[in-house]
Amino acid sequence: MNLSALLQQRAERRDPIRVGLIGAGKFGAMYLAQARLTEGMQVLGIADLNPERAREICRRTGWPEERFSAPSAEEAIRTGATWITDDAEALIKAEGLDVLVEATGNPSAGVRHCLAAIGEGRHVVMVNVEADVVAGPLLARKARDAGVIYSLAYGDQPAIICEHVDWARACGLRVVSAGKGTRYHPSFHASTPDTVWGNFGITPEMAARGGMNPKMYNSFIDGTKSAIEMTAVCNATGLTPQPGGLSFPPASCYELAEICKPKSEGGSLSHYGTTEVVSSLNRDMSPVEHHLQVGTYVVVEADNDYVRNCFEEFNFLPDSSCRFSAMYRPTHLIGLELGISIASIALRGEATGVPRFFNSDVVATAKRPLQAGEVLDGEGGYCVWGRQMSAERSLELGGLPLGLAADVKLKNPKEAGEPILWTDVDIDETDPAVRARRAMEAAFDPRRQEAFVSA
Repeated sequence: MNLSALLQQRAERRDPIRVGLIGAGKFGAMYLAQARLTEGMQVLGIADLNPERAREICRRTGWPEERFSAPSAEEAIRTGATWITDDAEALIKAEGLDVLVEATGNPSAGVRHCLAAIGEGRHVVMVNVEADVVAGPLLARKARDAGVIYSLAYGDQPAIICEHVDWARACGLRVVSAGKGTRYHPSFHASTPDTVWGNFGITPEMAARGGMNPKMYNSFIDGTKSAIEMTAVCNATGLTPQPGGLSFPPASCYELAEICKPKSEGGSLSHYGTTEVVSSLNRDMSPVEHHLQVGTYVVVEADNDYVRNCFEEFNFLPDSSCRFSAMYRPTHLIGLELGISIASIALRGEATGVPRFFNSDVVATAKRPLQAGEVLDGEGGYCVWGRQMSAERSLELGGLPLGLAADVKLKNPKEAGEPILWTDVDIDETDPAVRARRAMEAAFDPRRQEAFVSA
């Protein structure tokens, strides 16, 4: 509640939180738009493979030229300006850096940058949820052992959902389910960058005007991003995925408590303490009224009749029995809210969501019949989509993590809907993300650990 006051104190002391950003894409640009206006916080440096793109992003987000003209990290500290470079390693090592924001979206790069930052004693905000799902629990443990903080990124839906769950538990409420909304139809699992805009409900002209990346947006529409984000939530909160993965039931904001409760209680879910993503489309493709397409939610259960009556009396969005109630947030501001994570870490020593368990995983699944010799193109592409499943099931299958399914050659043919296995591809075992994933599987294998039960 007092982050702004604490930031103001840092500003008055002329001791700002110094932040390094790797990746000046959409999320990074949204953060930069607000970082310029946040007292007590300085963007020490921005690292991007295309420094001129980073400079143009600064201009587009309202930065005057002198604010991003520092020729080095040392000059940035002396003048208060920002240094732009193509050398991520140099930024990570820059004297005075407090918090690193990893926003590349590339799992291998994300793991590499995170490990380097931990080695330099930097806190890490992992915007790169793809990297978090590949090896987040291991990265978070390494950070803790090094005395620094690894955190999910506030503004992105996983961290906001983690906040919902934390709020409910801190209120003494039993968490029944948590999740978000999206635009979903079963046919969208086969969506490709060529068909994404029609599935997304916008024209190609609108997409071009907004500079939208079809591959990235396709990961939202084909179910992959939902699986990734709900896996991050499970691994941070202790919730567990449903055996069949996400089912994407259509639901309005006012139906969450009715639908996102267990089947045993008249809902659609397999069990208590799980994740689900609700669709803004009915199965006949008609829109759901009062949908939650860009929002987040948590469903809780009353422990006794008094609380049940309170749910009814104060209209806390209850189900028909008034035993279950939902709280939701209708939207999220993505990178515009990222400063909350940075301030929370630097001023309170608290992450805004951190993976502590390996309960859930995302396995690459064939979108269409695939032939031996094809090169998989990863998240949002033409070959695979990501299916959420329990970590135990993923390890039993030997499933290939979705985040490692890019630029790898398929050795065996696969039918549409089949999971891709480690043994189905030629994998580079020297890749930092692959090595981190192997180490995480060994350290967090749920088959060797006592199950974490949460509700």
